[in-house]
Amino acid sequence: MMKSFETASWLNEPSIWSLEKDVLSITTSANTDFWRETFYGFIRDSGHFLGVPTGDGFTAQVRVKGRYRDLYDQAGLMVRIDETKWVKAGVEFTDGQAFLSTVVTDGKSDWSVARPIHAEDFFVRVTLMQGVMRIQASTDGLTWPLLRLAPFSGAKTYLVGPTACSPQGSGLQVQFSEFSVAPETRTCTT
Repeated sequence: MMKSFETASWLNEPSIWSLEKDVLSITTSANTDFWRETFYGFIRDSGHFLGVPTGDGFTAQVRVKGRYRDLYDQAGLMVRIDETKWVKAGVEFTDGQAFLSTVVTDGKSDWSVARPIHAEDFFVRVTLMQGVMRIQASTDGLTWPLLRLAPFSGAKTYLVGPTACSPQGSGLQVQFSEFSVAPETRTCTT
């Protein structure tokens, strides 16, 4: 069964957002982020996240449009079990550029960045099956290079959906569209 925004609920609802014709538009609030301890020493669970409940064995994807300007502005998809176990994948603005970025958190956060990307319009896809997460990104919605393959904790239910944060600034305007969550029937392979 395909899921979209109609079954979603907010964690840290932004002050400014709208949902029209399956396009979610948000403006991030100041000092919003998801992070746990590593290197920086702090814990933040204040980012904006609109999650849809799902079980194991799914593929979720979304199209993301935004203009990133402040250090660590970010947007993409999140898969969440709780405040200590989650993954966020998409774009993060650092070192003056937008990079493909993934944070895998299991007690502590593990951040990796890949190549810079033209981030004003891109897609991100997450597949989770049997404790393995495959993360892919695309600039055209046709080719989906692998961004990361990582183990991820098993759970009865997960929340998955769009996320956006502004750890150093505020007012990042992002549009999420073409969001879907569907059962995954294939095994995770590269």
